[in-house]
Amino acid sequence: MTGLEQWWQALRDGFAHGAPLQLDMQVVVIVVVAAAALSVPRATWRWFGLYVTFVHELGHALAALMTGRVVRGIRLRLDHSGEMISAGRGTAGSVWSGFWGYPAPAVAGALMVWAASAGWAGAALSLGAAMLLVSLLFIRNGWGMLIALVCAAVAQALVVFLPPANVGVVVLVLGIALLVGAVRDWFKVAAVHGGRGDRRSSDAYLLSRMSGVPSFVWLTGFALVIGAAAFWGTTALGSVVG
Repeated sequence: MTGLEQWWQALRDGFAHGAPLQLDMQVVVIVVVAAAALSVPRATWRWFGLYVTFVHELGHALAALMTGRVVRGIRLRLDHSGEMISAGRGTAGSVWSGFWGYPAPAVAGALMVWAASAGWAGAALSLGAAMLLVSLLFIRNGWGMLIALVCAAVAQALVVFLPPANVGVVVLVLGIALLVGAVRDWFKVAAVHGGRGDRRSSDAYLLSRMSGVPSFVWLTGFALVIGAAAFWGTTALGSVVG
C-alpha cells in the first residue's frame, strides 16, 4: 500500500462510529491541563493561536459560502491577524460571513468535544484534516501558506499515525483548546474596543460599518455564541467522565 493509499484508507476509516469516550476524572483533569497548556501560556499560544486564527478565517469563509458568496482568498499572518476576501451581492451575506469569525473556533471546539464524547472523534479528525487540505486552495500569501501547510500536515499525520485508542483524547484536547482560544480572542477584541488598540481592523467595527448596528452589539453576539458553545462543550465533557 502506497503512502497516499494509506492516508486515504485512514481518512475513510476515521468516519466509522466508535464507542463513546469514557475517562476517569484524573485523566479528564490531565486533558484539561493539556488543553490549557496549548492555549494559555504565551510561549505555546504564539503557535497554537495561529491555528485558532486559521479556524477563525475558515469560519468567515464557510459562512460566506452559505450565502452564495465566492471566496476569493484567505490571508494569515504571524501576528495572529488574518483576512478572508469574498465577493457577492447584498449586505446580508457580508454581515453573515463577517459575524462567524470569532465564534468559529468555539463552535468547532464544542463540536470536537461532543464528537469525542459521542464516539465520532475519528470523524471529527478526518473531516478537519480534509477541510484543512481543501483550504490550501484559498490561501493567498506566503506566511499564510506556511501556516496552513503546517496545520494541514499535522492533521494528516494525526489521521494516519495516531493510534485509534488515542484519537478521542487528542480530539478532546484540541476541542477544549479551541474553546479556550475563542474566549481568549474575544477578550482581546473587547480590549481593542475598550481603547487598547486600533479597532478599525476589528470584525465588530467592520460589521458596524456595514450594518449600522453598534460594535458592542456585535461583541455581545460573539460572546453569546462563544458562551453557548462553551456550555455545550462543558456539558459534553461532563458526559465523558466514567
